[in-house]
Amino acid sequence: MDDVDRSILAVLEQDGRISNADLAARVGLSPSPCLRRVRRLEETGVIRGYRALIDPAAVGRGLRVFAGVRLVRHARADVVAFEQAVLKLDEVVHSHHVTGNYDYLLQVEVADLPAYEDFHANRLASLPGVAAVSSYVTMKTLTAGS
Repeated sequence: MDDVDRSILAVLEQDGRISNADLAARVGLSPSPCLRRVRRLEETGVIRGYRALIDPAAVGRGLRVFAGVRLVRHARADVVAFEQAVLKLDEVVHSHHVTGNYDYLLQVEVADLPAYEDFHANRLASLPGVAAVSSYVTMKTLTAGS
């Protein structure tokens, strides 16, 4: 991977729908070599896919909460049971196994605070092996380049 590849990736991160001609112009290549590089980056797994960024509020997910989850035990069977259960929760957008005070950090998106209260009480806290949940309500999200 060289500086041109990094430039291609930076542009695609900002605009995954950019035309190859425009991408080539932005990174200083002609279209054919640019397309070859993009295809190589896709084939080698550097580019894993393209997605649409959806406004969470427009689809009833206006409240984002980060939930730190501690497990009762760390036996492999308990970890697997928790991970399988958390993957079934539509409200959990991302789940990260982390070090520190928690075992998992979950990004949860729901309509509003009452919806999170219901989710927390009736679904999240009752997952297998959960000892404690600490919730952090997002007040503002800052994104580079916006």
